[in-house]
Amino acid sequence: MRKADRWQDYRLIDCTCGEKLEMWKDISLVRPDPQVIWRTEKKTPLWDRADGHYYRSDKGGGQWKFQKHLPESWNIRYELITGEELTFNIRPTGFKHTGLFPEQAVNWDYMAELISERKKEGREVSVLNLFAYTGGATLACAAAGASVCHVDASKGMVQWARDNAAASGLSQRPIRWIVDDCEKFVRREIKRGRKYDCVIMDPPSYGRGPDNEVWKLEDCIFELVKLCAEVLSSDPLFFLLNSYTTGLSPSSTAYILGETAGKKFDGILSADEIGLPVETGSYALPCGSTAMLVKK
Repeated sequence: MRKADRWQDYRLIDCTCGEKLEMWKDISLVRPDPQVIWRTEKKTPLWDRADGHYYRSDKGGGQWKFQKHLPESWNIRYELITGEELTFNIRPTGFKHTGLFPEQAVNWDYMAELISERKKEGREVSVLNLFAYTGGATLACAAAGASVCHVDASKGMVQWARDNAAASGLSQRPIRWIVDDCEKFVRREIKRGRKYDCVIMDPPSYGRGPDNEVWKLEDCIFELVKLCAEVLSSDPLFFLLNSYTTGLSPSSTAYILGETAGKKFDGILSADEIGLPVETGSYALPCGSTAMLVKK
C-alpha cells in the first residue's frame, strides 16, 4: 500500500464500527466509511465531541449534525513533494463528502514528480483529467508545469475545482475547464485528432448516462479505458486509473490498463492500494486502488 502520509492540514485520528474520525485543519468530523468493518475500541474521547458527525439514514442518504457553528467552507493546504503548495476549499456536503479525497495526495506527488522531470528536459506536457471532481489531480499537474484539460459532468464540481485553482494561485495556468459527459468528450477529442501525454481517470462505481442509461463500472470500464487510450500522444508519459469500487482489485485495474493503454506504448505497469495512516493505530485505512502505466 502507498500511504498519503505527508499531510499537515489533514489527519485520520481513528476508525472503527463503520466510521472514521478526521481532522480537517482544526475541525473534527466523523463520517461513515464502508472499508471500516472492524469493531475496535474507540481510542480517543474526541469521538464524543467532534465538531460534525454525518449519520446515515435507513431510508438512504443521511445528514450532518454539528456541535458548533462551522464556517460554510474553510481551506486546507498540501505541499507537493516537488515543493508547490496547493489550497483546497473544504465544506461538508449532503452526501457525506467534503470535496476532497486526501488519500489521493500520494498520486498527486507521483504525477507531479513525473511531470517535473519531463519539464526539466525542456518538453511540454499535456494532461487529460477525466471525472476530475474538485481538481486535486488537475492542480497537482498544473502546479508541476503541465497544461491540463479538466473534465467533469457536474457544473458545480467544475466550479469548485476552479475555486481551488484560484485559491492555489493557479488561475493563470493553462487549464481548460470542461463540463461534459467524459465518454462523449473523449469521442469528440478523437475525431478532432487531439492528443495528450497523460490521461487520468477516476470513474464512479455506478451512475446514469446522459440518456438515463445505467452505468456500472465493472461492465463498462474496459471499453472506456480502451477508448481513452486512443487520445494518447506518440510519446506519452503516463496513464493513471483510479478506482473506489470494492470488487475491482488493483490487479484487475492493472490488467485492463495493460491490455489497453499498454498496447499503445511500452511502459512500466504497477498497481496497488492507496490509503491513509491512522494516528491511534499501527495500521492504515485502505481507500481504493490505483493502476499506473508509466513511460520507461
